Order: sequence, then structure tokens, then C-alpha cells
Amino acid sequence: MVEESTCSESTQDGEEPRCDRNGQAVEDVAPDPVILETKEDPEAQKPKSGAWIWSVVYLCFYGFMVQLKPGEPFITPYLLSPEKNFTRAQVTNEINPVLSYSYMAVLVPVFLLTDYLRYKPVLVLQSLSHVSIWLLLLLGTSLLEMQLMEFFYGITMAARVAYSSYIFSLVPATVYQRVASYSRTSVLMGVFTSSVLGQLCVSVGGVSYMTLSTVSLGFVTFGLLSSFCLPWPKHSMFFNKTRMEAERKDAAQSELAKMKPCEKDDVVSWRTSVFVGMVKELKNVVKIPNLRLWSLWWVFNSAGYYLVLFYVHILWNKVLPATENKHVYNGAVEAASTLLGAMTSFAAGYVKIRWNLWSELVIGLITAAQAGLLLLMGTTNDIWVCYVAYALFKGFYQFLVPIAIFQIASSLTKELCALVFGVNTFLGTILKTIITIIVADKRGLALNVHSQFLIYFFYFALLTVIYLSCSAWIIMRHYRSERAAEGRKEAALTAELGPIATAAGEEHNGTRIKA
Repeated sequence: MVEESTCSESTQDGEEPRCDRNGQAVEDVAPDPVILETKEDPEAQKPKSGAWIWSVVYLCFYGFMVQLKPGEPFITPYLLSPEKNFTRAQVTNEINPVLSYSYMAVLVPVFLLTDYLRYKPVLVLQSLSHVSIWLLLLLGTSLLEMQLMEFFYGITMAARVAYSSYIFSLVPATVYQRVASYSRTSVLMGVFTSSVLGQLCVSVGGVSYMTLSTVSLGFVTFGLLSSFCLPWPKHSMFFNKTRMEAERKDAAQSELAKMKPCEKDDVVSWRTSVFVGMVKELKNVVKIPNLRLWSLWWVFNSAGYYLVLFYVHILWNKVLPATENKHVYNGAVEAASTLLGAMTSFAAGYVKIRWNLWSELVIGLITAAQAGLLLLMGTTNDIWVCYVAYALFKGFYQFLVPIAIFQIASSLTKELCALVFGVNTFLGTILKTIITIIVADKRGLALNVHSQFLIYFFYFALLTVIYLSCSAWIIMRHYRSERAAEGRKEAALTAELGPIATAAGEEHNGTRIKA
């Protein structure tokens, strides 16, 4: 019998022995190269804690700084002011619609290039677009230059996906939820600080819109310089994963198989390409009711939400055409609505209900409340009612966003989750663009801003009717199936107890007769 060596013994060269869980020494065996490629040790892949912590800190700092644009809530008043002297019709029907068009045009290329280029170049592009926006606002005077400004604004919006997914490529999977909250908090705090700073400059400091735009240009220039110092991720999320899988399959392929002539290389490469893989992954998503519901909410409600955000500043200027800058409170309202949105997003994480049963009802009730707020904004002549209604409208939407993210992400892989969110955002952008062409563009109906908000009210009212109707059907079907299940249980119990009751009755009768 061979004596087993223990961990208490040291090796001949003085090194510490390797041991298994039972305390027995383990010999070093050269691993098989194919197995080494196929089985990846998550501990070996985990970045050093010090490295990714500093990367997350810097990325959160960058996310905060890039949001410091104190002139952003006042872009519409700036365009309508004597400094720029554009008419309300030009801003509503010719300048603002370009934002929707450019966002739709660049969203898919940016979404695909974000992962392929490993995030950092897209963030640099976003910072360059920010600088372009404020340069055009400061130096531009023509309608075409303002439309070009909106085009760059669309690029910055499309590039937000790079920041939101960038952080996941820097950290191990065990801290995804924590670092996601850090990055989102840094962005919200940046927006809040920017809005407060802008409002203080306008109302207290008496700063002109042009000076405020100059300050914003200084901040975004600093953000551009900061983007060059962002760390490079060592791998991407989707494309790199696909290449690694292809390399592992190639490494595992036998030499005999490699020698066989392949007559359909083009067909195989086409079928295994990344884009075809994306389409194949989406086939099963529409078959899952929960994913289908929240994806449709993301498409339809986000389209209406962003239309309101794009045109609400014009509505405020129409309700109260302020002659003095210090009476324009756009920054304060944006700060308050951002803070309220952050609070409702936080509160959504503690809502515990049966979402598979009550999702449609919750969505329907919140959409109904949003429809009522839009009707109020479109008909009131009180600017403070408009402000409060807008803050509540934004808060309701932000309440459902984390719930939708959780409901979609909880049943999908990391790569497929990003793909589904990208597709949902693109479909919502297409819908928003169609509505913009019909309602706001000068080539469509070219409605004024009050009429537009009435259209948005009817849009959300229609969604409310659909959601509540689906909710009533699902709830009735649920309780009907529960009653049917209870009936089947009672029938089964009766069938089981029947022979026992019969036997007991016969025994009882026999006893009585014998007595």
C-alpha cells in the first residue's frame, strides 16, 4: 500500500505543497491545453481589486463631470431670447425634430461600435459632440447651425449606452449590482448639481445665457480631456466573447477534421456571424409574456416620455414668456425632477408584488396618471402647475424604469440583456421619430406646443386603455384558473376519500348487524 503524503510535509526544494480539500498533497500535473482554453477559472479572470476599484472611481468621477452643463436647462430660452432671436415655430417645428432624427440614425451604429471598439472611443466621441454643441450654441447664428447642434445632441444621447455598459467590462460579475448603482448615482448627482448651478447663476448671479453657455463649454472641454484618461477594458462583452468561442472550437477541432475540405465556408461564416447570432438570440424573447410586456412598455412609453422632455421647455416658454432671465426656473425644475426621479427609482427596488399577475395593472395606473398630468400641462395657464406636473410625470417614469430593467434582465444573459435593451431603445426611437414627423415637423402637421401635448395626452390615454384591458383579462383568467384548480382538488380529494368512506360505512353496518 502506497503511503499518501500530507500537507504537513514540505517539498524537496522548500516550496509549500499544493493540497486538496481533504488535506492531501496534490502533484502538479501539466493541464491539457484544450481544457485550459475551454474551462476558464473565474478567480483567474477576476481583475485585481485595487485596479478595478480605481477604474470605477475614475469612471464615476467622469460620469459626474460630463453632466456638468449648467446651461443645458436653458437651451430653449437661449434660442428664443434676443441673443439668438429664433421664433417659437422655428424651434418647435424645425430645430427640435432634428434631435429625434439624428438619434435614430446614429443609435444602431453607436450601439454596435460601442462593444466592438471597447467603449472608450465612443465616450471620446460623446465628449467631442458635447464640445461641438456648445461651440455651435455660442458661435452659430443660422437655422442650419442650430439643426447641426441638435444632430450632435443626438450623438451624445446615443453614446450614453457606452457609459452605462462600460463599467461592467472593468469589474468582476460579483459586484455588478453595486457598481451599477454607483455609476447611476454619479450621473444623477451630476445632472442635479448642474441644474442647481445653472439656476443659481441665472436667478442669483444674473448671468446671461451666453455666459452660461461659455461656462458649459469649459466643463465639457474638461470632460473631453478626462475621456482620454479613461482605462481601456481588456475585453468586450459580445464580440470578444464570440471570438473566444470560435477560437475554442477551432482549438478543439481535430487535425483530421481540419484536413477535410470545407465547401461551405461562406455559408458557415454567415450563419455564425455576430449579427446573425444577435437575430437568433431574439427569437425566444417575444415568446416570454413578461419580457414581451416590459419590452413593449419600454418602446411605447419611452417614446412618449422623451417627446415630452424634448418639448416641455417650449411649453414653459409659451405659458410664461419671461422677459427677465431670473424668472426662468428651468434649472430648478430639472433639479427637483431629477431628485424626485432618483427617489422613486430607489423606492422601486423595495416594491414586492406578484409582477406576473399585477404588472399590467401597475403599468396601466401609472400611465393613466401620466396621461392626466399631460392633460393638465396642455391646458393650464399656471406655470407652477406645469412645473409640478412635469416633475411628477418624470418621477412616475423613473419609478418604472428600474422595475423594467429588473424584469427584463432577470431572465436573460448579460449579452442578450444588452441586446434586448438596444433593440427596445431603437424601436422606441423609430416610433418617436414617426410621431415627430407627423405632429411636430413642418412637413407634417406642424402643431403648436399646446396641441402637441394634447396629442401626447391621447397617446398615453390609449396606452392606458390597452394596459388596463389586458390587466382585467389576465386577472380574471388567473382567478378563473384558481377556482378550476380548487374544483379539481376537491374532486380528487372526494375520489380518494370515497373508497375509505364506503369501507368505513360497511364496517360500521356490519358491526351494527353483529351487535
